[in-house]
Amino acid sequence: MKLVISLLLLVVIVIFSETSAHFRDLDDEFAEFEDFEDEDEDTAGSSAKDPSVMTASLPSRSNGGDQDGSKVQRGGPKDSLEDEDMDEDDEAVVEDDDGEFDHFQDEEEFEGFDSDRVGGNGKGDSKEAPKITITKVPLHLRTNWDSFYLEMLMVAGLLVYFLNFFAGKSRNNKLANAWFNTHRNLLEDNFSLVGDDGKVENDSSGNSGNSGNVVGLVKESENVYTLWCSGRTCCEGMLVELKFLKRQDLVAVISQLLRPGSGSGSSVDQVLVRVEMNKEDMDSFVLCVAARKTALRLGKDMSDLSLFCPERRQADKYGGPSGMLVLSEMSEVASSLLDSRLLTVLNRYTDYIDYIHFSDQFSGPKPEDSAPTKLPETKKVLLFGFNIPPCKSRTVTEVMEQMRPLMQLVFYCMEKVKRFRLSKEAKSKADKNRLRVEEAFLKTTHAARAEAAAARREERKRQEKERILQEEDPEKQRKWEEREARRQMKKRAPKMKQLKVKAL
Repeated sequence: MKLVISLLLLVVIVIFSETSAHFRDLDDEFAEFEDFEDEDEDTAGSSAKDPSVMTASLPSRSNGGDQDGSKVQRGGPKDSLEDEDMDEDDEAVVEDDDGEFDHFQDEEEFEGFDSDRVGGNGKGDSKEAPKITITKVPLHLRTNWDSFYLEMLMVAGLLVYFLNFFAGKSRNNKLANAWFNTHRNLLEDNFSLVGDDGKVENDSSGNSGNSGNVVGLVKESENVYTLWCSGRTCCEGMLVELKFLKRQDLVAVISQLLRPGSGSGSSVDQVLVRVEMNKEDMDSFVLCVAARKTALRLGKDMSDLSLFCPERRQADKYGGPSGMLVLSEMSEVASSLLDSRLLTVLNRYTDYIDYIHFSDQFSGPKPEDSAPTKLPETKKVLLFGFNIPPCKSRTVTEVMEQMRPLMQLVFYCMEKVKRFRLSKEAKSKADKNRLRVEEAFLKTTHAARAEAAAARREERKRQEKERILQEEDPEKQRKWEEREARRQMKKRAPKMKQLKVKAL
């Protein structure tokens, strides 16, 4: 402690000494100006006390003073001393006057001016002085902060965008990992391979179904994660797609704040499940249970629902929630598949279930081409869309645990569809519906198919003509031209019906 105090005292003494030395230097600098003031005062006092200096200097400054006869009597040593002092003062004054304005005579001091502008005769130059033009600097080129407000706004916008990008990316990644960790055991119990990304071969072929090979989620984009599961009876595989909000996109976040969704579609986080069933494990039927807005959208966009399910019924007629619609090809399918267990889950998790879609004629959305030339390829699939609730007062793990019964519903529906079979009347009706749809498609596409066939024939003829013309044999070319001429004549000739008459 004493050492610290002594060091502080030493520092204070050094600072005090440096400060006093600095002030002494300042006093010495200002002392020079005091000497000049003392000399000026002495000069002024001596000139006021000795009037003989002034009187003696007058004749020297006047022209022809000696000719007027005004002479000054000088005598004695005192007068000679005064004369010498007066002469020295006059010479000093003259030298000071000449040296004070010497810089005006320097031609290099003022470039552009005449050297005779300030002369001994005191006459000025008749030429005009050059005009100095001051360039006006524009306001946007001046160095002040007001000129860079646009750049500052751009930098601030980029900073906010990147901060939102990393925050949204981290949030979506956290949700995906929480869902996978919550449902991992359930998926391992039902599939032998969980998370196959096509890069890792399945080495657990000899193991039982309960010991699955787990790879993990595949990141398709910053807000989309996929998980492929395979190795289960009655299905070829299951694709789980975690489709989150675009939290990493600042524009999407702002649009979501300005136009909040109604709780369905792309306005909430969703878990989309697609199960591809085996052909022999699913009968011919189409069924969809969805929220009202989602059902109307799917009925217009999906090909199978628009063709086989034109009618929409309220779900409460089957014991389901009133906010859902049922689109069914046949009433027998809806009454059989919507059993008590499925209806219980629908009533309890109404806000979490967006749609449940079973179809053996699934071909995706309607084709953009208005006149397709062939029937689209169909598959037997089970589609599920679940909404992830917002994490307001709960953790992410708690929310994912609450969604676990929905994933169990997927496996229950797979077993239910596998065991379900249509009656003979329903099966016959389903076959007629599919035949009717195919015939209507063929009728609507007949003209398009005819045009396509004519275009193919013309293409074959053009290729054959080019091949004949490239040959050097004129005989083959002549025969081909004759054959084409006979074909054209036969085509233009009127069609006549030949009648056979028996001879009497």
